[in-house]
Amino acid sequence: MSTEDKPIGVAVLGFGNVGSQVVRIIEESAQDLAARIGAPMVLRGIGVRRVADDRGVPVDMLTDNIDELVSRDDVDIVVELMGPVEPARKAILSALEQGKSVVTANKALMAVSTGELAQAAEHAHVDLYFEAAVAGAIPVIRPLTQSLAGDTVIRVAGIVNGTTNYILSEMDSTGADYTSALADASALGYAEADPTADVEGYDAAAKAAILASIAFHTRVTADDVYREGITKVTSADFVSARALGCTIKLLAICERLTTDEGQQRVSARVYPALVPLTHPLASVNGAFNAVVVEAEAAGRLMFYGQGAGGAPTASAVMGDLVMAARNRVQGGRGPRESKYAKLPISPIGFIPTRYYVSMNVADRPGVLSSVAAEFGKREVSIAEVRQEGMVDQEGQRCGARIVVVTHQATDAALSETVEALDDLDAVEGINSVLRLEGTTE
Repeated sequence: MSTEDKPIGVAVLGFGNVGSQVVRIIEESAQDLAARIGAPMVLRGIGVRRVADDRGVPVDMLTDNIDELVSRDDVDIVVELMGPVEPARKAILSALEQGKSVVTANKALMAVSTGELAQAAEHAHVDLYFEAAVAGAIPVIRPLTQSLAGDTVIRVAGIVNGTTNYILSEMDSTGADYTSALADASALGYAEADPTADVEGYDAAAKAAILASIAFHTRVTADDVYREGITKVTSADFVSARALGCTIKLLAICERLTTDEGQQRVSARVYPALVPLTHPLASVNGAFNAVVVEAEAAGRLMFYGQGAGGAPTASAVMGDLVMAARNRVQGGRGPRESKYAKLPISPIGFIPTRYYVSMNVADRPGVLSSVAAEFGKREVSIAEVRQEGMVDQEGQRCGARIVVVTHQATDAALSETVEALDDLDAVEGINSVLRLEGTTE
């Protein structure tokens, strides 16, 4: 039987920015795709919430009956681009159980249901691909699952949310405060009407869970990821960061740690951090993303590019779609879930990191020594201290601002120190507590 007699049928669920681009590529690149796959790829239908004749495709290609579309006998691969977790989870499980391969860009779903979906794919002997769930067009998942499959990944760290990176880049370059930078991001379409998922770190945490699961062969969910957002970062923090030769980025960090007893653990965390200007992530600005992978044999690898948007994300989706289609034609399968390591998740309290602490204090003798004493009591070593006088609107001195940079300390020790500082009469308020990443001190 010729390949023309055995087309690969595709159903696309969702017709938003990404879904519309995927449909366009399938239609416009049909000849090239057939040559790459070894068989024609045919779009069978598009699942939408509302069927209308103003969607730019023939209305008979649209359906609001997702169950019926997924169940069609002529559909071999389902591309899920609907979001959020439900009804996407139900549709993907149905497709997998019926022996259809699935491609998805749904990071929220993959961060909570990877095990369930991977098990369904394994039982049905079909593929589950999700390259587009992390960092848009940037290929990160496939290098971790395939190119580095024979290596030991030590650390994966990066900027994986374009909205927050744009906001922080604007605060750094223009001196704007958080509220103004968020307003600019919203006006340019980088921020959603409700930006909570981005600015509070939920989006980045979902992606960190996916990266950690793959890198360390251990199931990690979004609930396992320690998370802080960027809403408390101030323009004054950027002034201090520049004085320290740093900028501030929202980082997703996944790390393989070894305890003093030799036991390996996994740390997955998301928070804003000072990053030295010499670090490769410091120069990633605007809505761009970047991920740095460190492995025992390969060393440091960096992946950089467009982290969001219809066309860039569609590129990653199409890469998965072509792989799934080739496997259908050739009778093979892509990489399965690897969870053999089953490493425990390390609580944030045990993670050693350098810290930046900014506080307002009374402008009188002995304050600095009392502040330093609280760090010393908890064995938090101070690397650098900066003190600046403050003036009110009339130009009169009205206290001082102290910035302390520590050597490595655990989160638990630092948290205890901050609580103690807040109780000191001389400390009028703790302004910021940020971590410092990308240094070896």
